[in-house]
Amino acid sequence: MTPPTGQRPIHAAGNNLVLDCSEIALQGLHPPSARSSPGGITVMIAFFPTYARRINPTGGWRITISGMVSHPLPDPSRRRRVARAVVKRLLKLDDAQLESAIFRARSELFLFQRVAGQPVRIRIGDQTVAVGISDRVGHFTGSFDLDEAVVAEHASPTPCGRRLAFAAVADPEDLSLGEPAEGQVHLLDGEGLSVISDIDDTVKVTNVADRRELLANTLLREFTAIPDMVDLYRTWSDQGLAFHYVSASPWQLSATLRHFFLTAGLPDGSMHLKLFRLKDSTPLGRIRSKRSKRAAIVQILDHFPRRRFILVGDSGERDPEVYAAVARQRPQQVAAVAIRRVPSRQPPLKVEAGLQKLTRVLPAEQVRVFQTAPELAELLAAAQQ
Repeated sequence: MTPPTGQRPIHAAGNNLVLDCSEIALQGLHPPSARSSPGGITVMIAFFPTYARRINPTGGWRITISGMVSHPLPDPSRRRRVARAVVKRLLKLDDAQLESAIFRARSELFLFQRVAGQPVRIRIGDQTVAVGISDRVGHFTGSFDLDEAVVAEHASPTPCGRRLAFAAVADPEDLSLGEPAEGQVHLLDGEGLSVISDIDDTVKVTNVADRRELLANTLLREFTAIPDMVDLYRTWSDQGLAFHYVSASPWQLSATLRHFFLTAGLPDGSMHLKLFRLKDSTPLGRIRSKRSKRAAIVQILDHFPRRRFILVGDSGERDPEVYAAVARQRPQQVAAVAIRRVPSRQPPLKVEAGLQKLTRVLPAEQVRVFQTAPELAELLAAAQQ
């Protein structure tokens, strides 16, 4: 891309489009914005929270932008009626609950049609970048390089580190595209200590072991933080640790989750969530993704080979096994692992077997199985050794 006269260059870095939803690594930031076209179709664009990393000794940055383009389902529509009927049956809801503000807002996040072939451009300062074109399932991702002077000019300090803001650039001839959405990139230095954290039942009350409670906590209730985990993460953030949230939560909740983090006091960070489709088994059914949680974590480690990481999760699903596999693969980068003990759908013997895998790949002082955050008081010191 050739910049206009007087502008610093932005260098393309592959700009390869993601052809599979499951290949997205970086997710969740601002709610989508929308505008109706003359034909009545509204196109929405949503950016996911991503990070930027240094790429060379001169201090350049590789910026990754990801997101999704969609338009809402018509109201009324058959898919809306079916979705409401299934949720009503599963949760045994009455009409008043179906009309509650929380349910209407949350359920709307899942009622959309993906838009393929939509060009996405963004503006950072006085630079305009073509990020890519949405693929067959509406996703887009692209990377480009900025020199330190551009980043220093436009980055802003936050309690969780520097952030680089950007906004979508709407084509004035494309009236179907919504008002420009905004996003931001987390600028993360190549060295330091980071936290890779699960979300559900690690920092947020979800009760994944009970499917009905999982649905209710996702669709009907205000999100609730685990208070002592908020305090712990804020303490770690104040000491300079960066955060990445890798979770099986659906990407549609990314903006809602980020708002929850901000109001609860949890540190901001990149989000790496999972693919969800309304047509899958239930209104919160999840599908197996070619991109596993382990792969998402390993990619973060690949991008920051000189950083070390504390992995925090819970015993409700497969975090112990996943983290043990990562620690076995990258022993020099995994500084510690902490697992919050919670109810699980797995048999107790299987849960304990997963926890034992951790103690076989890491020294005992680097592993904590805990119920309350104060039990992790000494973990940071162990991770920094």
